Amino acid sequence: MADPLNPFELMMRQAQEMAKAFNPALESFDPKGFEALWPTMPKDMMELMFGNTVNSEGLDAKTRLLLTLAGLTMQGAQADVAVRQTVRHALAAGARKQEIVEAIGQMSVFAGLPAMNRALELARDAMGDKEGDGA
Repeated sequence: MADPLNPFELMMRQAQEMAKAFNPALESFDPKGFEALWPTMPKDMMELMFGNTVNSEGLDAKTRLLLTLAGLTMQGAQADVAVRQTVRHALAAGARKQEIVEAIGQMSVFAGLPAMNRALELARDAMGDKEGDGA
């Protein structure tokens, strides 16, 4: 016996059908295209906005971005665009790939392995690493 759709699945199916009716091109819509609209900020700009330019004794932009990445991982790495952009910004702020992987890996203890794996998958995508490259 087939399971009936739950209300959320039904709502999503109806929304997809409506979007296709309004614009058939939406069937092949890829949300990653939006990421290209927001380029990575230069390191100096990140230091000014997020780093220790104003608070010279505070955290630098790289550390703040690694903490942000850890927080996004703790939330289950559900915000794909935010994780990928934070990884790109962390790289631009001077973070090494190993530091990014460690920041995410540390969260496995608190957020669980599924959240860590999801965040690592998104980070690998943002860093341009292919499966098996040793990211």
